[in-house]
Amino acid sequence: MDAQKVAAGDYTIERLTAQQSMSKPIPSSHIPLISTPPMQRTSNKNFSTSSNRNAKAMLLGGLLASGTISGAMADNWPQWRGPKNDGVSTEKNIATQWSPKENVLWRCELPGQAGATPVVWNDRIFLTSSEGDDLVLIAVSTKDGKKLWQQKVGSGNQDARAGEGNSASPSPSTDGKHVWCFFGTGILACFTVDGQMVWKLDVNDKFGKLDIQFGMTSTPVLDGDALYLQLLHGPMRRDDNTRTGKVIKLDKQTGETIWSVDRITQAEFECKHSYASPFIYRDGKQEFLVVHGADCITGHNLSDGKELWRFGDLNGPTKINPKQSDPTFRFVASPLVIPGSIIVPTAKEGPMVALKVSDALQGESSAKSDVVAWNIPRTPDVSIPLVVDGLVYVLHKDGKLQCLDHKTGQEIYFQRTYTGQHRSSPTYADGHIYFASNDGHCTVVKAGRDFQIVSTNPMGEAITASPVVADGVLYIRSYQALYAIKKQ
Repeated sequence: MDAQKVAAGDYTIERLTAQQSMSKPIPSSHIPLISTPPMQRTSNKNFSTSSNRNAKAMLLGGLLASGTISGAMADNWPQWRGPKNDGVSTEKNIATQWSPKENVLWRCELPGQAGATPVVWNDRIFLTSSEGDDLVLIAVSTKDGKKLWQQKVGSGNQDARAGEGNSASPSPSTDGKHVWCFFGTGILACFTVDGQMVWKLDVNDKFGKLDIQFGMTSTPVLDGDALYLQLLHGPMRRDDNTRTGKVIKLDKQTGETIWSVDRITQAEFECKHSYASPFIYRDGKQEFLVVHGADCITGHNLSDGKELWRFGDLNGPTKINPKQSDPTFRFVASPLVIPGSIIVPTAKEGPMVALKVSDALQGESSAKSDVVAWNIPRTPDVSIPLVVDGLVYVLHKDGKLQCLDHKTGQEIYFQRTYTGQHRSSPTYADGHIYFASNDGHCTVVKAGRDFQIVSTNPMGEAITASPVVADGVLYIRSYQALYAIKKQ
């Protein structure tokens, strides 16, 4: 696809000209709905005409303005952790048992391995993948699993940790009109939902060469008219304390930088590297960007990137983490961000801390006891925590599931599920917790204080992406295929 290269300082943004963007007619069935805020989602149930769709979009806008949204309309999954970025779905009657043949609506073969979680908007699923050396963005129909289009975005795919990951690990996001995709190589791009490239850039050129052991797997967060990125990396050499930490806000329509700020830390060696993803905190009174990595977690002003607060001392020996300092204390698990609370995982054998979001959380907060709700000595190393009905669910990489009281941190249970390595994050839907192991066993656990495995569903294909629920369907992405699962 021909594109125009636009100079912007010392970097280049590749984007389509107006003539190019109109060169491919869009089928009438593919015209996007009226734009709604990307953090919300809409349904197409029982609405077959475009006028009904438009009326529904306007109704949703009114619900959003009033601060309420009907669960019946919440059928999309627009980014990695869902419509509210918390891994929780309001869908009902979701399948809890399946096999490669039972309760499977369709299976779509994929061109290569990837750990990126798919995103869903109405009749389309978007996902990234490797295809040999190439890195691609794919659109699939939710109706029949047929591939609608596939676009090469970049090349230079690199596998990591004996196939546990590759450059197609960050998840895409969508607002129903456009799709944004990021790859571990540093390529970031925007496409229309019909597969036309709008812009593309390389963060290596724009913000400095990435220097991170397993590729930049952090997923950008889409919010309003912006994309937010955290790029935390640096030389993994004991005699080199050079470190690079940048927090970035881009215009989602153009890829232009709104702001970019340095995030200065004292992290050393591999601790400079973060594979975690940023999140937006919002509770109706305050809002900020949460950035996690390099031995600390920070909050940043959305308008200019200024650091509002910092909670450090996560690498020992400190009051928070009494263990010895670990030079390989890199963060992979992302924080859970919900109103009033931020649950902060660390790494390896480190702690997990629950922060209370209040007026006390400002400036240097590491020594403020009143911002800590609880601190436990065990953290997930990869998976992000999940909170449902006052309970925290923590999936550990060996398959053990831990349940805690959200208010106190008291352990309710710590039980083994399927014995195997787990890199996916848990998803909640209709009274159940869903997650998958690297070797393709999908476990369903009943939510609540009493531990109960509802089912273990072997897929026979490696899985590191997280389960997705949209419009009554459970989507599982393996290294070989995308599955749509629904009660028959």
